[in-house]
Amino acid sequence: MKVAVTGKGGVGKTTLASMLAYGAAESGKSVLAIDADPAPCLGAALAFPPGKLSSLTPIAELDQLIEERTGAKPGTPGGFFKINPRVDDLPDRFSITHRGIRLLEMGAVKMGGSGCICPESAILRALLTHILLYRDEIVILDLYAGVEHLGRATADAVDAMLVVVEPTRRSLTTAAQIRQLAEDIHLTRLFLVGNKVTGQDDVDFIEQHNPGIPLIGTMPLSTLVQQADRQGQALYDLAPDLRETAAQILADIA
Repeated sequence: MKVAVTGKGGVGKTTLASMLAYGAAESGKSVLAIDADPAPCLGAALAFPPGKLSSLTPIAELDQLIEERTGAKPGTPGGFFKINPRVDDLPDRFSITHRGIRLLEMGAVKMGGSGCICPESAILRALLTHILLYRDEIVILDLYAGVEHLGRATADAVDAMLVVVEPTRRSLTTAAQIRQLAEDIHLTRLFLVGNKVTGQDDVDFIEQHNPGIPLIGTMPLSTLVQQADRQGQALYDLAPDLRETAAQILADIA
């Protein structure tokens, strides 16, 4: 199963991604969690030990490796480079593991915008294509509010894209934008997850302003999210109700 999680910043997409990763790992599955957010924090949400996290380098920042694999120095505009570099060894070499979850950080391309054609973007796209098409494990992909890392070549490999929203207009507007971006690459298996829900009024608001994405589940507003962050614990261990919701979402998209 390959699952992408996206949404407006602050809605709780990384929280959901961490819950899904632990839910899959607890069932005995091999799990690869990928942090593709420019400001990575999935490792912290998964409560990886700080010592392990400090040893993790985002793929986009491995300048020497990128130059070796593409034939071009990162950050240098123009020129020729390989657009399909070898990447099959990168997930195992540059990831860390904790409680059965392997974590990989993609990093951000620092020049040219989301449409950048450069050595860094070539590595990231080739790596994600390899992971989605050829790795035999559950993949939980924590994306920023968009589909920049995905493309038509990998859209068919994504079993589901979960768009996390909170009961606000701005969040649901972002969901509509994400839907359009996904349709542009023919990624049609989108599901909405409502987060920070305090009651039926919030559910009704999400449904009334839903941009046409099936609502697959909702998660309540919980103070345990803040508690887990402050204590450096995994929310999965503290919130059985959220754990059950994540398990149901995994079952529904399986």
